[in-house]
Amino acid sequence: RCMDCGVPFCQSGCPIGNIIPDWNDLVYKGRWSEAIERLHKTNNFPEFTGRVCPAPCENACVLGINAPPVSIKNIELAIVENAYNNDLIKPQPPKHRTGMKVAVIGSGPSGLACADQLNKKGHKVTVYEKNEVIGGLLTLGIPDFKLEKWVVERRVNRMADEGVNFKTGQHVGVTISAKELQSKYDAIVMCGGAEQARELPIPGRELEGVYQAMYFLPQQNLRNNNYSVEKYMQTYTDHIAGVKPATAEQVTDKSKKVIVLGGGDTGSDCVGTSNRQGAASVHQFELMPQPPAVRGADNPWPNWALILRTSTSHEEGVLRDYSILTKKLTGENGKLTTLHGIRLNWLKDPATGQVKMGEIPGSEFEMECDLLLLAMGFMGPVRKGMLDELGVEIDARGNVKADANKMTTVPGVFTAGDMTRGQSLVVWAINEGRTAAEGVHRFLSVKVAK
Repeated sequence: RCMDCGVPFCQSGCPIGNIIPDWNDLVYKGRWSEAIERLHKTNNFPEFTGRVCPAPCENACVLGINAPPVSIKNIELAIVENAYNNDLIKPQPPKHRTGMKVAVIGSGPSGLACADQLNKKGHKVTVYEKNEVIGGLLTLGIPDFKLEKWVVERRVNRMADEGVNFKTGQHVGVTISAKELQSKYDAIVMCGGAEQARELPIPGRELEGVYQAMYFLPQQNLRNNNYSVEKYMQTYTDHIAGVKPATAEQVTDKSKKVIVLGGGDTGSDCVGTSNRQGAASVHQFELMPQPPAVRGADNPWPNWALILRTSTSHEEGVLRDYSILTKKLTGENGKLTTLHGIRLNWLKDPATGQVKMGEIPGSEFEMECDLLLLAMGFMGPVRKGMLDELGVEIDARGNVKADANKMTTVPGVFTAGDMTRGQSLVVWAINEGRTAAEGVHRFLSVKVAK
């Protein structure tokens, strides 16, 4: 069904510029080995994006004007899994080493992509990860039912076979000095993510039973894969300012009445995980109004369709509600028992065109709640520790400031992923890591020339 479009808008919709028509055609012709080669030219980890990417490429597919688009994401996954199954993905260490050493801090998708690209260039790369497991959000945040962890381990093992060195339990800026790394390496790339979660500053936030999504989701992943929950909890508590310690048992939601605040992917993951843990009920509240079922006139193809999306987690069981503001939380003996909310209306200001939020009088309500999960997005990177020690400049949005080459205001210190872009997709993180790797390579090439 992939046509000769003339202008393949799917490529413009893809953040990493996958050459989609080419590998679609190669699959059509049965040339699978060439298809994986073409796919790897732009995407280091198609087995990740083929599972968890929301596929903006499909939103931009020309067929999508008036018909279901080509299932690009499924084809991408088929190509890479066929390659693994037929031994087409083998370790390919660089033939020559430059003698330059690079430290990549953070092992999420941006860090892994950056490390992979730099290693291919012949630089000696060491990845530092503060947790006990490699993968960042791929391993800790995304549930197993969307991305099983053996998929991440398979790729990480291949990178290790190609010469990338991985160090876990190394919290740069806390247990290991960032400036010490500066003195040991020719360049540093910070890929620590946007870990500062948006807070809920209302009465009752301090009650037991109110947790950020990234305090909740990793525990299930760690249990499923026999990693230490306690080590993660301690690292998270030490790392994020203002977070109170909690035991794994306190956060487990078996037979509890769960409410998830936030309607995005993280909220959906909380819904799916809560159902798997045997929650008595699961509600998901969103501050914004319910999106339309189809594209609006102001949201034409090939832009990303701003429509109501239902994930497999939603299909498994949840009551979703929109335009809800949480006003306060109450409990007994220090434990959460009730959420107090109010319904909203969203009206466009005729003078400015801006949509403004207003509370609907008399719409106040209460709902029983044993576990409240905050999945309301992230405000940028955590500054204490590594960022403060290195003295990098922060931009107006609260992210690490970087130039076009992804170098920060400190020479030789680069950044990539959510740490500089802000909260985003895995596919954008891969793009960021690849861009940073090119910037680092140019920087190191000048050093070699001198």
